Amino acid sequence: MIEWLHPSVFLIFGAFLIPFFRGRVQQIYVVLLPVLALVTVMLMSPGVHGAVKFLGFELIFGRADKLSLAFAYVFSIAALIGAIYAMHVKDVTQHIAAFVYAGSSLGVTFAGDLLTLFVFWELMAFASVWLIWARRVKASIEAGYRYLLVHAVGGVVLLAGIVILSVTTGSISFDKLQGHGVASYLILIGFMLNAAVPPLHAWLTDAYPEATVTGAVFLSAFTTKTAVYALIRGYPGTEILIWLGTIMALYGVVFAVLANDIRRLLGYHIISQVGYMVAAVGMGTALAINGAVAHAFTHILYKGLLFMGAGAVIQMTGRSKLSELGGIYRYMPVTFVLYMIGGFSISAFPLFSGFVSKSMEVSAAADLHLTWIWLLLSLASAGTFLHTGLKLPYFTFLGDDCGARPTEPPRNMLVAMGIAAFLCIFIGVYPDWLYNMLPEKAEYHAYTATHVVWALQILLFTGLGFFMLVKHLGGSPMISLDTDWFYRKGAALFMQFVYRVVVPIEDWFIQVYRSVFRGNLVMGIKGLWLDKHVIDGAVNAIAAVVVRWAGVLRQVQTGQLQQYALVMVGSLLILSLYSLF
Repeated sequence: MIEWLHPSVFLIFGAFLIPFFRGRVQQIYVVLLPVLALVTVMLMSPGVHGAVKFLGFELIFGRADKLSLAFAYVFSIAALIGAIYAMHVKDVTQHIAAFVYAGSSLGVTFAGDLLTLFVFWELMAFASVWLIWARRVKASIEAGYRYLLVHAVGGVVLLAGIVILSVTTGSISFDKLQGHGVASYLILIGFMLNAAVPPLHAWLTDAYPEATVTGAVFLSAFTTKTAVYALIRGYPGTEILIWLGTIMALYGVVFAVLANDIRRLLGYHIISQVGYMVAAVGMGTALAINGAVAHAFTHILYKGLLFMGAGAVIQMTGRSKLSELGGIYRYMPVTFVLYMIGGFSISAFPLFSGFVSKSMEVSAAADLHLTWIWLLLSLASAGTFLHTGLKLPYFTFLGDDCGARPTEPPRNMLVAMGIAAFLCIFIGVYPDWLYNMLPEKAEYHAYTATHVVWALQILLFTGLGFFMLVKHLGGSPMISLDTDWFYRKGAALFMQFVYRVVVPIEDWFIQVYRSVFRGNLVMGIKGLWLDKHVIDGAVNAIAAVVVRWAGVLRQVQTGQLQQYALVMVGSLLILSLYSLF
């Protein structure tokens, strides 16, 4: 008899059976997988499950406590809503990638050691990139390539920290990680990159707008929130996170002003909202930690709803820029209403989910007498309502008629949006349902006169300011530069350096090496292995197989894959040498 079953089993292994089903049966199966994962999470008892010995370490696949279960609940719900939203999609690759991605997030959530976490962490990156590539246009191929490179480098940094930690302490336990020198900092950087902490954030707003309509919904739910979970588990009370999170909250709001693409604008508000969570982790009090968990929970639901609404507009109009939209509420009234529920939730309106979670983090700052943090987070909240709750819906659904005559999206998309909208209202009206899941013992009441009046003052004055300045806040077709400019240009310069300096030195070294050891069979074999032509040929062969099998990466040149391999190998070499000395 099986005593414990990991919920990821249904999503990861079940995903590869999807191609064997067709039509309605496939749609039912796609929805059934996350249902089974959710039921498994609901039936899971607290404790340590799935512990195995490996190379002298204990790997724990199922650490279930209130923290991990809270994230597992919402990840499973997000996977279910995303599956319903994507039921009509016939591209099997997208379904497989989405479920492997969601299952890997659950793997991270239940990991009790850093090695298990790392395996699922990297699987998340490699599964999620297919949701970007699956759009099959040049921009998505290029954005996915950059996304993969950034996360690969982040994974190498994370692995280096884990290796150094295991060597210096003899442990890979995933608990509080402060106070272990270089290892702690490397692991923290790896977590912060996935959390999109500036300046390590630009991969998000670069890649998410280029994903498929349904893929972006999954992307908005998992990567940054698993990073928040990892920070809560490993770095509670790390004071630098307070200011980094506050900067995130403001940074996302400021750059949303410049965004014209509706999903890029929402991407910047992911950064902003995750900033609240990161700041709360840095505060480290029981109320702050509960606030971070609660806000992650509500954020996954309302941000998914916002991306679903934006995706519906893109699918039915073929347009994604504010400057090309307007006046479509007459033709998509249900989508408009559901989107606005998400907009009110992210803006922390009373009776909506964002209010009962975001106010916890702001209150935690007030309790610690962090006056500037409290003030800046309140200011960022006003900016969120200005752009996500007012600017985006006004110029997308209202405003001047753009001439488009769309219809409502497929029924399954509306059902998924309806479920998310219901949860946004349900949690806002009955917050105790969420509060009972939270990991820390800290009593909190959202609906006090002070909280409600303060929130309404901010929101109403923000709304007044918007309608006074609405002519100056519209979408602009200009391009705004972010920190991704540095690695876009820097990567090109680095590769020129590699091909013009490193490769000629490598060729010279190989010639000298062969001359010195000519006639020695063993050394000859080693020299053959070092030959860049052999390496290039192997990479090309593997790339060709992947391209032909997937049918997605036909626009990716094998030279790019060589660059990726070179960056990975170089990063590993540098970090390995560092760990030795």
